[in-house]
Amino acid sequence: MEITVGIDVSKARLDVHVHPAGESFAVSNDEAGVAALVARLGRLEGVRGIGLEASGRYERLAVASLAEAGLPVMVLNPAQVRAYAHAIGQRAKTDPIDARLIARFIEAVRAEPRPLADAGTQELAALMARRRQLVGMLGAEKARYRQAAPGPVRLSLARMVTTLEDALKELDRDIDTTMRGTPVWRDKENLLASVPGIGKTIARTLLAELPELGRLNPKQVAALAGLAPFTRQSGKWRGRSFISGGRTAVRTALFMGALVASRHNPTLKAFHARLIANGKPKLVAIVAVARKLLTILNAIIREHKPWKPA
Repeated sequence: MEITVGIDVSKARLDVHVHPAGESFAVSNDEAGVAALVARLGRLEGVRGIGLEASGRYERLAVASLAEAGLPVMVLNPAQVRAYAHAIGQRAKTDPIDARLIARFIEAVRAEPRPLADAGTQELAALMARRRQLVGMLGAEKARYRQAAPGPVRLSLARMVTTLEDALKELDRDIDTTMRGTPVWRDKENLLASVPGIGKTIARTLLAELPELGRLNPKQVAALAGLAPFTRQSGKWRGRSFISGGRTAVRTALFMGALVASRHNPTLKAFHARLIANGKPKLVAIVAVARKLLTILNAIIREHKPWKPA
C-alpha cells in the first residue's frame, strides 16, 4: 500500500496527515519538532511522497531535514493544490484539512519528487536574491536622488547610494568567491556565458534558481521558467496564448537576456526579425526569443558543449 503524507506549514507548527491511514498529528516548526517528524515518518513503510506547499521560508527547515534523511519530500505549488481543492469541492479550510488535502493531491496527480537544491545551490540562490534586493534598492535611491532638490535630503540620498554601491560590490566579491570555490559551477557558468546575450549575472541566476537546467526536456524547463505558452480554446473560439507562473527570477533574467540576444546574437537576432516580419507583436517576439534562448542553454548544459553559431 502506497502512503502519501501532507504537511501544512505555518510559522509555529506543522500539521501532518498520513493517507490512507487517516492518521493526523502536529509538531512544532523548530529543530526539535522537525527531528521528531523525521523520526516518525522514517518508520513508515511504502511512503511515496511527502508534500509541503511553498511558503517562501517556513517550510525550509522541514524540507531540508526530510531530504537529508532520504525521504521523498516535494515542495508543491499552492495554486495547484488550491485548484485541486476547488475541483473536489473542498471549501472548508483549516490546517489539518489542508494537510489531508495535500496528501490526497499527491495521490491523485501522482506527483513525483524532484531533486532538491543542495546546500551550496541554496547558498548561491540566497546570495543572488540578496543581489537583486540591493540592485532594486539602489535603483530606487538613485531615482529619488535625481528628483531631490539640493539640500540635506539630497545629501542623505547620495550617502545611501554610496553605501548601497559599496554593499553591492562586496556582495559581488562574495559571489565570485563562491563561484571560484566550485569548479562545476565555474564550468557551467563559462558554458552559459558562451552564448551572446548571457552575462555573468544571468548565468549565475540560472545556476542558482534553475538547478534542473540540462536535466529536463525543452517543454518541462520552459514550464519551470514560466515561459511555456498556454492556449485558450473553446469550440471554434481560440484565444491568444499566454504565459504564467514559473520562477519569476529565472523568467526575468531570461527576458533581459532575450532583449540583448535579439540585438547581438546572430541566430536569435534573425529569429526575432522573422517573427516581427510575420506580424508578431514585439512582446510576443521577445518571449519567443527567451523561450528559444532557454532551449539553447538547456541543450548546452546537457551536452556540455559551448555555444556555436548556426
